[in-house]
Amino acid sequence: MASMTIRNLDDALKQRLRVRADTHGRSMEDEARDIQRMALATTEPVASNLADTIRARLQSVGGVELEISPRQPIRDAPDFDA
Repeated sequence: MASMTIRNLDDALKQRLRVRADTHGRSMEDEARDIQRMALATTEPVASNLADTIRARLQSVGGVELEISPRQPIRDAPDFDA
């Protein structure tokens, strides 16, 4: 098994870990391992693109029908030489 050293741990955080470990009846090291195990056991949601995120958020309120403007012919390019 690998080992890991955590440097510059805040004193207040260390005290909270000590109290939590004591509450669960185990060492600080066992408590830290359990916290890491629980934190990393959950899978992160897969990021989707912005359009999918917006669609999913607005799906519950129903669709929106937008009026499509009629097409027009393409304009001539501007003449910058004049």
